[in-house]
Amino acid sequence: MVYVTSVIGNFTLLFIIRTDRSLHEPMYFFLCMLSSIDLVLCNSTTPKMLGILWLNSHEIYSEACLTQMFFLHSFAIMESALLLAMAFDRYVAICNPLRYTSILTKCLIAHIGVLAFSRAVALMLPLPFFIKRLPFCSANVIHHSYCEHMAVVKLACADTTFNNIYGIVVAFFIGGLDMAFIICSYVLILRAVFQLASTEARTKALGTCASHICAILSFYVPAILSSVVHRFGTNVPNHIHILLANVYMMLPPLINPIVYGVKTKQIRTRVKSFFSLHFIISTNISSDAAKADSVQQSHRNGRQHR
Repeated sequence: MVYVTSVIGNFTLLFIIRTDRSLHEPMYFFLCMLSSIDLVLCNSTTPKMLGILWLNSHEIYSEACLTQMFFLHSFAIMESALLLAMAFDRYVAICNPLRYTSILTKCLIAHIGVLAFSRAVALMLPLPFFIKRLPFCSANVIHHSYCEHMAVVKLACADTTFNNIYGIVVAFFIGGLDMAFIICSYVLILRAVFQLASTEARTKALGTCASHICAILSFYVPAILSSVVHRFGTNVPNHIHILLANVYMMLPPLINPIVYGVKTKQIRTRVKSFFSLHFIISTNISSDAAKADSVQQSHRNGRQHR
């Protein structure tokens, strides 16, 4: 249910933003990128999870495992970069609204997308090669629903200090810096909001950030919990590790389309109008079919009478 809801929700967001020209604004371009990343994240892990749960398919080839690891960690890094870009978008919209369109041009948005992609690939591309050089024992059992980096590294029968250090440095470099810049953006946003004269203006300004704050919490809180428990929770049962890792992968793709669909008026209105139009078309087709059946029945009755 979570997987189907995530896929439908993110495809709906992409479809609505693509077809409605009034939504061709910087915030919605970033939202398109976020939905695309969420689709890759849930499709790189959830089908294998369903195979494990439903089909008892517990095996995975080493090459497929490394490919899955590269995609899920790369796109998680991209999502972190997009959340930072969306924080910058909210900062410009609230602190410098008159220059919003001149600062966040389509060219700048494209450059941000390319930079987010390049950073993720550059940091994660060495990861499979670092693991390929390690010797593995006979009991290659990953205590996860997918090929998470540290879970795979723990299977090696050699010194994995370099891999551990690399993983910690990347996690700190990505999570630490991105979160620091996001916090700085919101400090400046709050300072600008509390300088507004009316309470209504403050509430409206903060309301535009609510969806983004929910997206940040749904991404970073499970990620931090999973990372801390995995690295330092030596006495934590395996099923807790697995549960936290699954929540980390599956929660953001589920939450983001729901939150943005509910909190963003333009998207909510567009979804309502789409389903209303579909209902009207279905009703008209049904009524036309009923009328046609009625006419045919009257013709048959007329012929029988004659």
